[in-house]
Amino acid sequence: MDTADSKFVIKLLPNLADVAFLMPLVFLFARMNGFYTLLADGDTGWHIRTGQWILANHAVPYRDMFSYSKPGGVWFAWEWLSDVIFATLQGIGGLAAVALFAALLLAAIFTLVFLVARRKSNAVLAIAVTVLAIASSSIHWLARPHLFTILFALVFLNALDRVREGRTRVAGIPWLALLPVLMVLWTNLHGGFPVGVLMIAVFGAAELLQLLLTAQPEGRAAGLARAGWFFASAAACAVATLLNPYTYHLHQHLWEYLSDSYIRDHIAEFFSLSFHSPMAIYFEVMLVGAVLAAAWYLRRGSYAEPLLLVALAHEGLVAARHIPIFIVVAAPMVAAVAAAGLRHLPGAPVAGWLRQAAVRVNRIVRDSSETDVIARWHPVSLAGVALLMALVYAPNPPQTFRAEFDPKNFPAGALSSLRQYPDARVFTPDQWGDYLIYRLYPRIRVFVDGRSDYYGDDFESKTIETVNANYDWEKTLTRFGVDTVLMPPGSPLTCVLKESRQWRVVYDDGVALVFRPASQALGNRASAAIGDGSSRDREVTNTATRDPAIAKLGSKT
Repeated sequence: MDTADSKFVIKLLPNLADVAFLMPLVFLFARMNGFYTLLADGDTGWHIRTGQWILANHAVPYRDMFSYSKPGGVWFAWEWLSDVIFATLQGIGGLAAVALFAALLLAAIFTLVFLVARRKSNAVLAIAVTVLAIASSSIHWLARPHLFTILFALVFLNALDRVREGRTRVAGIPWLALLPVLMVLWTNLHGGFPVGVLMIAVFGAAELLQLLLTAQPEGRAAGLARAGWFFASAAACAVATLLNPYTYHLHQHLWEYLSDSYIRDHIAEFFSLSFHSPMAIYFEVMLVGAVLAAAWYLRRGSYAEPLLLVALAHEGLVAARHIPIFIVVAAPMVAAVAAAGLRHLPGAPVAGWLRQAAVRVNRIVRDSSETDVIARWHPVSLAGVALLMALVYAPNPPQTFRAEFDPKNFPAGALSSLRQYPDARVFTPDQWGDYLIYRLYPRIRVFVDGRSDYYGDDFESKTIETVNANYDWEKTLTRFGVDTVLMPPGSPLTCVLKESRQWRVVYDDGVALVFRPASQALGNRASAAIGDGSSRDREVTNTATRDPAIAKLGSKT
């Protein structure tokens, strides 16, 4: 294996990093519903249109341009940089480029999870925990800006770990000086940037705890210095977050939005995870691993990991949208405690056969890890990306590789009917409002869309009441001059409109119905009824108390 030819061959062979890169893609297209999963949320549509507006106007919007119900109101496009990236990708390769970018970003995230976990444990356990992380985080795989927060949380964890280990620089630049620069990017990509400040502060607090509980007097000066550097970096990152188009107003807006109890009670992704979900078992396993990891780190006198695990596990249990952040941070720590347990097992007071098995497994793990760290050129991963692109841009791609909003869940067929009414004031649920922004803006503006922070509690409540056909639904439609209603078949509003003499169905394909005032309805009712017309789970106007899956699990094919 020392010859030049053998080294060349090894560089061409795949290693476990290739598995970590390709596994999210395999899981997405074989176990889930492919691009239909990533595009299961209509928010992607208005993000793209916002980015196009920014590119066209060379400015960041401060006022709404999508709705007719609250036109010109103050609006924070707090993920404007992500919107620009999505719009640029849309311009280069259409919606397929946006979905492909999201898929590859997930692949990159879990490759980094593997690399960080391998550094803390070994290659075999690192890939096992990475696969578990892939499955348990898939509850919130969507082509949306929150993917950047997952990536940055992992990057910050890796940087802080290295600083604590004494490897304080990368390419000659101090990590703690580089983090505020990365924070500027994070702040403008996604509103999850407070997680980064929290992580640095936790490492500083852990240093102080160690001084209070375990440090010897001669080590206090060094410990205080380390804590000071962490807190200084956290403060610099906090200041860096002000470098956004809205300055401190963004922070005020975020605080008001995230502390709003209405949001937590009515937006599905802010609900706690339903443990009836098929993905819940993987999350449960990771939670158990996190508890063991926290106890193990505490026993070693290391406090940053337990503090982070408790804080992020709490957030993941409160809101399903936070689960992936907890997962990518917890995975390397779980791998570390698993590796320690495996090393300890041969000398543990357990059955002899178990000790012997542990000896053999440790030998295999050691040999595999030594081979896995040899540098590779990763041709298998490159081939996987090439194959994925070929399938996505094929003339007739397989269903799960079609980069489109699922026509079974979005009113794709109704667009032809809506185009007959270019000045229509359409009432439709928020998810479909997102879709109309993507497909029909600026020809048609919407009543409501997924920007719940913009519309506010009162407006969202009134929307829910109208969708549920509460007593004053007609007053709401009249007040806003609604002359077109686009609804799924199962909606209460659909039922009352069908019975009303004031409205007529002008389109019905089993997925969506278009209603127009009886005095304005054009021609005969168009019908192309297919399917059962069941509505989507993921929408602001869903008032059910259960927790719908954020990314619906497709049947295995």
